[in-house]
Amino acid sequence: MKIEFKKVPQTPKILEAELDSVKIEGTFCKMSQSLVKIDAQLIGNANIDCCRCGETENIEVNEKLNFLLSDGIFKDDEGEDLVIEVEDGLIDFDEIIQSELEAIKSDYHICEQCSKDNDNFEKEF
Repeated sequence: MKIEFKKVPQTPKILEAELDSVKIEGTFCKMSQSLVKIDAQLIGNANIDCCRCGETENIEVNEKLNFLLSDGIFKDDEGEDLVIEVEDGLIDFDEIIQSELEAIKSDYHICEQCSKDNDNFEKEF
């Protein structure tokens, strides 16, 4: 789902978008001329690789998303938490879902089998 930045309303609007088996549900609204606030939940299932054995496991995703979108380059004068810069004045919610999934996949994940295995393994520090 895509929406032009300039068409985002001032009042919160329902957000529902789905990519593969993961969906984003919540609200979004314009905070200022160049900022849009998103309060949502990322829900679904995703395949993730175990960092120890490399096996793929299907995990349940349930992440709270609270961030701002900026129309172009954002200058952080107010100490905002997380601001995503949007190019071309177009908000692509599928791209946001994909980006959040990649962030989850980049974390270390140990599958159930490896968590039960007490054998020594090489640790990096």
